[in-house]
Amino acid sequence: QVMLEESGGGSVQPGGSLRLSCAASGSIGSMNAMCWYRQASGKQREFVAIITSGGATNYLDSVKGRFTISRDSAKDTVYLQMNNLKSEDTAVYYCQASQEGRIYWGQGTQVTVSS
Repeated sequence: QVMLEESGGGSVQPGGSLRLSCAASGSIGSMNAMCWYRQASGKQREFVAIITSGGATNYLDSVKGRFTISRDSAKDTVYLQMNNLKSEDTAVYYCQASQEGRIYWGQGTQVTVSS
């Protein structure tokens, strides 16, 4: 069983930055991949970013160049650095881990971008 805990959400103005953290209860080195998803009010959950066990990354087109996913294996933590935030980035952000065919989710952290 893998437990994931997100933190770092909050309210910022457009153009601002936030860094989300996802702390895992187990070694992230044993995960096949770790992802960030988001769900805006009234919308379906959508993929935002992924980092594989080999360090490859990929992003939702609308966040490319603004968001960066990274990991610190020593801390078993994955990060999502979000810069130049826009109102459309407002959502609950979830961390997801995949391991041996199983998917684990965190509880989510709210990000609100508003002037």
